[in-house]
Amino acid sequence: MTVPVIVPRAEHAISRSQIDADALKVLYRLHQNDYVAYLVGGSVRDLLLGRRPKDFDVGTSAHPYQVKRLFRNCWIIGRRFRLAHIKFGAKTVEVATFRRKVSAAELAAAEEHEGIPLEATPEAGHDRLVHRDNTFGTPEEDAFRRDFTVNALFYDIATFSII
Repeated sequence: MTVPVIVPRAEHAISRSQIDADALKVLYRLHQNDYVAYLVGGSVRDLLLGRRPKDFDVGTSAHPYQVKRLFRNCWIIGRRFRLAHIKFGAKTVEVATFRRKVSAAELAAAEEHEGIPLEATPEAGHDRLVHRDNTFGTPEEDAFRRDFTVNALFYDIATFSII
């Protein structure tokens, strides 16, 4: 891994006043409960470009059911990777736990160990959650597994910096 580039508040134009109030609630509550939480991806890009983001996504060290315990208005979704959707009226703030890219060797070992076909059904005694590449990680690992550089942008509400 490489050392992340951190852009301090004095060197960028993002202000908390541009961030959706409900997304801020999510970020602050996660921080107050000792979890790492960042605004992530396209919303950070849009804010840097002076645009209003269409949505605000959060990446966190909290696992989905830890997020659910903090928010009554939270639903856990996803078959491949569990996500927390925190509803505020018609608006949803998506919260994803940091994950890491699974190596080919780890993936092969997991598939051999599970031995469960993708088409497994609950009626056959199998859950439908895909476990083989569902691996939590650190913020750094999460940034490196993302598909585009812009998706690896994080805004840290604690320091007001961009990572």
